[in-house]
Amino acid sequence: MDNNHISELLPAYLDKALDNEQQHVVEQHLESCSICTATLAALRKLNLAFENESEISPSTQLRANFFEQIALEKENNSKVVNLDSVTKRSKHNWINNMLKIAASIVLLVGVYFFGRQQESQRSDNQIAILNTEKAAFKQAAMLSLMENKSASRRIQGVNYMQEFDQPDTAIVAALTDRMLYDENTNVRAAAVEVLANFTSSEQVKNTFIEALKVEKDPGIQIAIIQTLGRIQEKKAAKPMQKLLDQEETQPFVKEQIESVLTTII
Repeated sequence: MDNNHISELLPAYLDKALDNEQQHVVEQHLESCSICTATLAALRKLNLAFENESEISPSTQLRANFFEQIALEKENNSKVVNLDSVTKRSKHNWINNMLKIAASIVLLVGVYFFGRQQESQRSDNQIAILNTEKAAFKQAAMLSLMENKSASRRIQGVNYMQEFDQPDTAIVAALTDRMLYDENTNVRAAAVEVLANFTSSEQVKNTFIEALKVEKDPGIQIAIIQTLGRIQEKKAAKPMQKLLDQEETQPFVKEQIESVLTTII
């Protein structure tokens, strides 16, 4: 409050709109402030004058002039609306609304299919991960079988390897190890049969040539010779000739070597 006066509270004080604390402050101030007391008295007189003022009704002429001015104003501000323009505007608005609706539908459909595509991609990724994990688990199980003490289990592990279209180095290494060094003839024969499916690998070709040098079983020797002849492996010619020259080589094995050598030399 300016200059410690309470003039701004006086209207509310007269209307009894102050709370108890404010009213007490105003009353205390009025006891010692002649200016605010005079202002309060003036406000009371003004309020009294408003209350005593009689209601004055406008004259008939004043009312007529008033309504005449209203009519004139309405006439000046009135506009003629062209029906064609309204129709065109309505049609334009209808087209705009339909375009907005169509755009909304397209957006919703796009969002829906985008969500489906994302969900499908996530599902495909999850399936791929599961398939990879499954293949890794199967490979580990097969490799473990090939190290089993039981020859039948080792054969089972070798035969399972045929399920892999593109075996990795670990599988090829395990199979070549069985073909070259397994003590059981049936296990070695099974390894030759499986590895014959992967002769596009240089590692497998070299393993067959190495096996031809160390293998003593006639049946396995013939399987190796036939495989090398089928792929026309020229590097096998020298070890085949050496095996042919050995006295202990079985006659039917020599016959097989002779028939193959004529095709690869």
